[in-house]
Amino acid sequence: MATYLEQSLAKLKEFEGCVGWMYRDTVGKVTVGVGLMLPDAKAAESLPFILGSRPATLQEIAAEYTRINSLPQGRAAAFYKSPNGLELPQQTIDAKLTAVLHSFETDLRTHLPHYDTLPDSVKLALLDMTYNLGPAGLFKDFPHLIAAVQSGSWAEAAARCLRRGPSAARNNWTREQFLSAVVTSIQAEAESLLKQIWRVIRQIWNALFGPRQ
Repeated sequence: MATYLEQSLAKLKEFEGCVGWMYRDTVGKVTVGVGLMLPDAKAAESLPFILGSRPATLQEIAAEYTRINSLPQGRAAAFYKSPNGLELPQQTIDAKLTAVLHSFETDLRTHLPHYDTLPDSVKLALLDMTYNLGPAGLFKDFPHLIAAVQSGSWAEAAARCLRRGPSAARNNWTREQFLSAVVTSIQAEAESLLKQIWRVIRQIWNALFGPRQ
């Protein structure tokens, strides 16, 4: 079964798109992979782009960056792809995204000391919101959500997680992650209660009939 980080990576690629070549986003930034912005040619040159079956040279990467940066912004990603263009290997894209998620978790642990004890579904929701809003945006603009997470009020967190900008499908998915934690909590409480009842039954049995052989 996939870990919550692996699930997060897959969902972010689904929501954000995953493009192996350089393109310009809606605000004109040269971008690659899952929303990895490249501020200049040097940033692009630091990545292991390939050309066909061989590694691209620094000159080829810089030339491709210049070509992409000269094209109109905000077109579909396919518009920027050249038949003989450079591509970033999928394993590199995944590694970069995983590093971003680890960095976000560091920020989340700073603000939520009990982060590691949260249900996986809550971690998924928080990581999605952090990727979309940035850590500062999440903690500054969603204080009621953070308060709900701190108190374990998952239904309240689900009611407070709506963002402007992301699609309805993405907002609904994030909401469902918080609601899933409600079910998980109820199940855990029920299991704990059953264990307590069973413990009492055993104590009564032992008192009346002695320990079972």
